Amino acid sequence: MIEITLPDGSVKQVKKGTTAMDIAMGISEGLARNVLAAKVNDEVIDALRPIEDNATLQLLTWKDKEGQATMWHSSAHLMAEALEILYPGIKLAIGPSIKNGFYYDIDFMNYEFHESDLVKVEQKMKELAKGKDIYVRKEMSKADALNYFKEKDDEYKLELIEGLEDGTITFYTVGEFTDLCRGPHIPHTGFIKSIKLTSIAGAYWRGDETRKQLTRIYGITFPKNAELNQYLENLELAKARDHRKLGKELELFTFSQRVGQGLPLWLPKGAALRERLENFLKKAQKKGGYDQVITPHIGSKELYVCSGHYAKYGKDSFQPINTPDENEEFLLKPMNCPHHCEIYKATPHSYKELPIRYAEFGTVYRYEQSGELHGLTRVRGFTQDDAHIFCTQEQVKEEFKKVIDLVLYIFKTLSFENFKAQISLRDKEDKEKYIGTDENWDKAENAIIEAADEKGLETFIEYGEAAFYGPKLDFMVEDALGREWQLGTIQVDYNLPERFELEYTGADNQKHRPVMIHRAPFGSMERFIAVLLEHCAGDFPLWLTTDQIAILPISDKFNDYAENLLELLNNYDIRGFVDDRNEKIGKKIRESEMNKIPFMLIIGEKEANAGVLSVRKRGEGDLGSMKVEDFAKLITDSIEKELALKD
Repeated sequence: MIEITLPDGSVKQVKKGTTAMDIAMGISEGLARNVLAAKVNDEVIDALRPIEDNATLQLLTWKDKEGQATMWHSSAHLMAEALEILYPGIKLAIGPSIKNGFYYDIDFMNYEFHESDLVKVEQKMKELAKGKDIYVRKEMSKADALNYFKEKDDEYKLELIEGLEDGTITFYTVGEFTDLCRGPHIPHTGFIKSIKLTSIAGAYWRGDETRKQLTRIYGITFPKNAELNQYLENLELAKARDHRKLGKELELFTFSQRVGQGLPLWLPKGAALRERLENFLKKAQKKGGYDQVITPHIGSKELYVCSGHYAKYGKDSFQPINTPDENEEFLLKPMNCPHHCEIYKATPHSYKELPIRYAEFGTVYRYEQSGELHGLTRVRGFTQDDAHIFCTQEQVKEEFKKVIDLVLYIFKTLSFENFKAQISLRDKEDKEKYIGTDENWDKAENAIIEAADEKGLETFIEYGEAAFYGPKLDFMVEDALGREWQLGTIQVDYNLPERFELEYTGADNQKHRPVMIHRAPFGSMERFIAVLLEHCAGDFPLWLTTDQIAILPISDKFNDYAENLLELLNNYDIRGFVDDRNEKIGKKIRESEMNKIPFMLIIGEKEANAGVLSVRKRGEGDLGSMKVEDFAKLITDSIEKELALKD
């Protein structure tokens, strides 16, 4: 007999070799009908896989992310089976689950495959799913695995197997399809009720532009048709909110092939929007005791060798910049932190000065593959709202909590109401990819866990997601369409102070190492603005929007009064324009509403003679006539409320 501990703390005694599905059936048949996989001792496995030792057990359903990922991975195998039936002799590369659905990379050999062919693949998948075929796991030696795919003349699977260790290789079979796969998978295909293959794209084998280009088919599945319909509806809403579309319509940013891929150009309205966001954060940082610094866009290669960034990212970065001096090599700055370490090191410090907080809107450059670039969310040059706090060990938790407060203030101000905090820790097994001692890692991880707990954050832990130099707290924000984005990060770092030999003089008159906290509440200006655009559909809060008012004269007789009025309102820091086109007032109002202008000021003979404004608020209608100073106060009070400066 073995003991199985469930999430509620209850313990079940079962026979060795019992499966998670057996245990689910013992609880209720209704539960068992919804179990997609199981988490045994923090490892996600097949619900039909025997459990051999005492273990903790969580039964995973569609409500769990791991349950969804398992079903989508299994759906990729189902699609592969359908494709092999429809296109005999094709070769299948890799087919993982992704954030929303799955894909499979396929070498179609001599077949032509087009977007229009997706429908017949969908139909075949639905037909196969009804068979309720079981996903069967089988362990195989490396030699047998190689022989299997040699017989199939499959160079893709052979290459993958060459990189695996003997004793770790597993295959899965569903129906007539067998694939190299570590799993896990759902119990049978009958769980897959609703299927949509969404698109095709080109994908180089292993992301290498020198290798063969394969066809990547994307898809998504659900246990109910209603969930697929909701997903497809959200996709249409997402298209309308696409930041690339809105950015063009609102004249915020553009891209140029001559300038280069992934290098955004900010237009005047976009630059002003960025400046308002920067000033908003600078004001909050000044209250929090931060000092602004400025560092160059390049740095000596030795700087990044010292920090460890070159060893970690050098091959994937822009190539070194060589100068006429053969002993000099520079890199485009991939990170701001090494520069801030050198600023700290430039002068001696006492414990009385700590914490020291350096902040910078620093532009960094990273070479992203061209196929991975996407609007502002994935670029090659971006500006981080970066800051680094140098503090004593005793100050770490309190400083960390203050940064959490800053992040929460930003989210509240910009109406990001639904979010969770991901505690990103080291991989439990593979610690080789991290720098620093176990002792320092333990201290850093405990500080983050305790600080998040004391601030009452809703958190979850992800092992293996830490930065190479330290653990971090990543904020996962849900937008208006329910999509999740990673915005804002805080990291505790004992390692860069060691590498740069940073010191401060303690109360004991001895030299000590400071601890370094990295933080970027926005993450990057580019990505943050993209997410904000899609979250609010371009309908920015009043303090941030490009044009707060549109002054609409009902005829050209009142254009001069309107221009004078605009100048007067500019003195109150109210932004806007005069729509002096020879158009009917109804059309001007409709277009201002469509362009998301918060307030429209209607100017006719009555307003001009009385020296007042007729105010119309977007979405609410007429607010009546006001004096200029009363309208200015309305704007000021609204902005103060948005910025949480008063209740």
